[in-house]
Amino acid sequence: MVTTESEGPQAETCPVSGEIKLGESSLSDPEIMARPLAFYRAMRKEQPVYFDPKLEMWLVSRYEDLQAVVKDPITFSVEKGYQEQYAKGFAGELQEILKRDGGGFFGDPIMTDPPYHTRIRKLMESAFTAHRVKELEPRIAVIVGELIESFADKGQIDGVNDFSVPMTVRVICEQLGLEQFNAKNIQRWSLAVTAQIGRMQTHEQMLKNAEDLCELQNYLIARIREREAEPKEDMISDLVHARTDDEENPTLSFEEVVPLVRALLIAGNETTATALTNLLLILATEPKIAQQLSEAVDDDRLLSRFVEELLRLEPPVRGLARMTTKEAVVGGTTLPAGAHMLLLFASANDDETVFPSPREFDLNRANIARQMAFSSGVHRCVGLSLARMELKVAAREIVRRLDNIKLAIAPEDIRYLPTIATHSIESLPITFTRRQ
Repeated sequence: MVTTESEGPQAETCPVSGEIKLGESSLSDPEIMARPLAFYRAMRKEQPVYFDPKLEMWLVSRYEDLQAVVKDPITFSVEKGYQEQYAKGFAGELQEILKRDGGGFFGDPIMTDPPYHTRIRKLMESAFTAHRVKELEPRIAVIVGELIESFADKGQIDGVNDFSVPMTVRVICEQLGLEQFNAKNIQRWSLAVTAQIGRMQTHEQMLKNAEDLCELQNYLIARIREREAEPKEDMISDLVHARTDDEENPTLSFEEVVPLVRALLIAGNETTATALTNLLLILATEPKIAQQLSEAVDDDRLLSRFVEELLRLEPPVRGLARMTTKEAVVGGTTLPAGAHMLLLFASANDDETVFPSPREFDLNRANIARQMAFSSGVHRCVGLSLARMELKVAAREIVRRLDNIKLAIAPEDIRYLPTIATHSIESLPITFTRRQ
């Protein structure tokens, strides 16, 4: 079971009763949000740039249209789209709470437009050199191995809370240099951050999320101040002391470092944890795919292709926002200046005109690297190398240590977090045996 919408990766059944009727349907509808593939297909076929009446956003669903948008970051602004999306309906109140109780309100420098974004990106990449990520592989293998060994004889776990989240939290915390951390706190903080772009929080939830965000920022500010005084070999120190050849702004300001560290901590665990959970779901429900992984586990090239196809089939990020800075035509649809857009990377990865038989898991796809799980263009995910490494190592260690992985609930009972930004499973009970 790959999509949880049907009986297999190639099935085409609709997630809701009857057919999708565009004009009456919204990505925010709970059933569509959980099982969106039929909705994506309807958009790609009938209205590839679809105005969602409840979200008041233009949903871009076709691969080639998304590619055109991400290649033009000036016409299609990340900064304006993100600001319009952030804490929708509660932005002013949230900012005041963070200023009062959370050390300040810090915008997200990585979610800006060139040329400012170019400088930020260059400084941020100092924490993600290819050499550093490659050196991490043995350490990640140790972390994953220790975690699996802690439950290998239990026979049943919640894949989200007992494996995916603890693993990714531990990896990113080690890299940031957060030696003393509480995984449950970080999971709670992560949900509070991602809720701000998920468009589904109520006012009561916003207030609770604001409390968690204040707690998160105060924790990170203390760690950043420590690295200012005494640098260490970690990503926080890399950012605090990063330099470029920009004569006017060669370093990051404190107001830039705080949100960048926050972004690394949250994005560095939340989306990768979602991808790991998707891996467990596939292994638990698709024996043929599990067998392919077993056969690829000792072949680094095949294992890398397995990860790419996993990310194409089940991307953790559903979509991110943009806004037009002037009138523009996308997919034959004319959008006015100020049009709020949602780029559906998950739909692009399912586009049958680019990926034939898109619900089929195919390690031999000629264009396997074209998937858009990490977006593309200047805003391609800065941590993609680390995410790929974690997925590859986790897949290898799971297959080597566990066998007979099965879903412990009916597929239709799987529940997803209420957010339009990601496609994240709340809980994934699975059973297994220790591999002999």
